[in-house]
Amino acid sequence: MPSAQPKQAGPLDFGKVFQTTLDEVNALDSQGKTMVEALATGKTNDISGVMLSVKKANLAFMSLLQIRNQMMEAYQEIMRMRV
Repeated sequence: MPSAQPKQAGPLDFGKVFQTTLDEVNALDSQGKTMVEALATGKTNDISGVMLSVKKANLAFMSLLQIRNQMMEAYQEIMRMRV
């Protein structure tokens, strides 16, 4: 998932961190699709590398989906609070 971020003096911007994570997941997905296409067209015969790339992209996506689900649950819980 997210790569190691350098320590900042100020507070972290959640939007920027989440956008970086989305970009990394998208890059993993694109890499997996490219490798599958290369295998299908005969440009490579590295089946294990292709499978590893696809699994890595799937795992990153599933992790991101769980983060999204947790954020939605937290938002809904906040909205149910009485003021």
